[in-house]
Amino acid sequence: MLAVDTHVLVPLLARDDARQAAAADAAVANGAWVSHLVLAEATWALDAVYERTARQLIAALDLLLAHENLVLQDADVVASALAQFRAKPALGFSDCLVLAIAGKAGHLPLATFDKALGRLAGTQRL
Repeated sequence: MLAVDTHVLVPLLARDDARQAAAADAAVANGAWVSHLVLAEATWALDAVYERTARQLIAALDLLLAHENLVLQDADVVASALAQFRAKPALGFSDCLVLAIAGKAGHLPLATFDKALGRLAGTQRL
């Protein structure tokens, strides 16, 4: 199965360049795999560069989880991270994803200096 990078996933979601969006659509038409890293980079780009709100990021992540042609790495982990992000969007999706990955791997608590993240179950604030 084809894997996609951030430069394919962002146009697929942002739809700001018709040529790139069409090429991204065609690239994933027969199925594509999205890694955690690409997902984290894409959500960062949508937030920082495209200035998408938390609500818009949540909608984009919902779309990716339900996408008929995309397979997300450990979709259950992504869904768990999305649930945490939905509950506390100020954390940022990447932090929620790091916590969910650590949890699935059985490596909790997650040590952090981040005050907000450190309040979540499964973390240890240093």
